[in-house]
Amino acid sequence: MSPILFWTFAALMLGFGLSVILQRNPVASALSLVASFIALAALYVSLNAFFIGIIQILVYAGAVMVLFLFIIMLLDLKAEVRRKLNKVGILGGGLIVLLFVIQLVNVLNRYPGGSRTLEPLATRVDDVRQVGTMLFSNYNFPFQVMGVLVLVATIGVVVLSKRELK
Repeated sequence: MSPILFWTFAALMLGFGLSVILQRNPVASALSLVASFIALAALYVSLNAFFIGIIQILVYAGAVMVLFLFIIMLLDLKAEVRRKLNKVGILGGGLIVLLFVIQLVNVLNRYPGGSRTLEPLATRVDDVRQVGTMLFSNYNFPFQVMGVLVLVATIGVVVLSKRELK
């Protein structure tokens, strides 16, 4: 993938991640998180980790966000009221971010292998087949147990969220 696309997806992911924090409406915040997950999946695909990218979209952007939206709508959360800005907190947070960036730049400048490019893999790795074989051979029983636990948790959520008729 070209570096321009990589930095575009990285900027999109960080921008939508910032939007998750700054949004006052919980549904808009959850949708910003979905967009951030999709940009992260594009970064995985750019690193030739296709299986992890697809799983990122299916599990996180799909199932987990549906669960988050279900909880938001079940609890009937409303948008927050804007509060007055705390200038001391903003200055303190900005100072911490500045110190973190300075420390990060120092560490990256002292690491000699950071500017070296990696050589391409000689053989193409079929990660989907390897993960599937390992999952259904070595970890079949724990996989089935997790499926039953998710089913029981889903039934429990439906039972607990059911409103009683009076």
